[in-house]
Amino acid sequence: MKTIAIIFTVILSVLVLYFAWNACRWDKTFPKNDAVTVSRVHFKNRYGITLAGDLYMPKNKSEKMPAIAVSGPFGAVKEQSSGLYAQEMASRGFITLAFDPSFTGESGGNARFVASPDINTEDFSAAVDYLSNRSDIDPNKISIIGICGWGGMAINAAAMDTRIRATVASTMYDMTRVIANGYFDADDNADARHNTLVALNNQRTIDYKRGTPELAGGVVDPLPDDAPQFVRDYHAYYKTPRGYHRRSLNSNGGWNKTSALSFINMPILQRAGEIRNAVLLVHGANAHSRYFSEDAFKKLTGKNKELMIVPNATHTDLYDNMEKIPFDKIESFIRENIK
Repeated sequence: MKTIAIIFTVILSVLVLYFAWNACRWDKTFPKNDAVTVSRVHFKNRYGITLAGDLYMPKNKSEKMPAIAVSGPFGAVKEQSSGLYAQEMASRGFITLAFDPSFTGESGGNARFVASPDINTEDFSAAVDYLSNRSDIDPNKISIIGICGWGGMAINAAAMDTRIRATVASTMYDMTRVIANGYFDADDNADARHNTLVALNNQRTIDYKRGTPELAGGVVDPLPDDAPQFVRDYHAYYKTPRGYHRRSLNSNGGWNKTSALSFINMPILQRAGEIRNAVLLVHGANAHSRYFSEDAFKKLTGKNKELMIVPNATHTDLYDNMEKIPFDKIESFIRENIK
């Protein structure tokens, strides 16, 4: 009996050590910055969904610091681009929170792999809720950064949430526009949308009968010979060691197909022109998606709005290329507008 107890204790100790190691090990797609500490946090949005985030802090932090919530790209997780942005901004003197949106990564919500223009906009405000209630953060100096599809969500959040002092949208997609209209608005007509809606609603019937939603598939792999350059750029990030992550939708099975329905019917950015706090749009000069930021910028009003076009940068360069992402500009813009 004593031998069994000893064996049980040893096994339990090994398991505790394993889980402690697993929780602490570096699972990001970017190198660790030793000037920054990171810890796991959880918080709820107003729909009751528990969101998981990584909280980055400079080791030389002081009291009542400015903070930034970061999310994106669309179909990515916090261990990819958003974590990179969060870590870099933490090294520059901010407390930062990179979080997984509802239904994805380590965040809660069922069914899995669902996107929603409403709920995912709310996720940014939930992050602001959390940051505003920390004793080490100045609640009057909170900003957000949205990358790719979450750039559009960030602007949408800024139009709703007056607590957000500065918003940065990097390599932005307006997901409601591209899903409803196709790239470059090539399918912006009622017949094209109707055909899409018929296919998606038929998929709903199939999903209900089967009890499991059909996934749309992540980034195409292997690449077809005629793949456009921007698809090749996505592949080079999500499907290679550069950016692959086991929890990333784009690296793996993708979103539920029927997620597209709400994006077709509920366009975001409708109140962008009413945003009074600061907004910075950053986009690559060579990005296929550049028109999203340029058109969004036309909606913005006031002298605290800027559009920065990065020379010789593609869409995915602004995911992780430290030589192309204008962190100096992002930092100076945020600091200037949270005074």
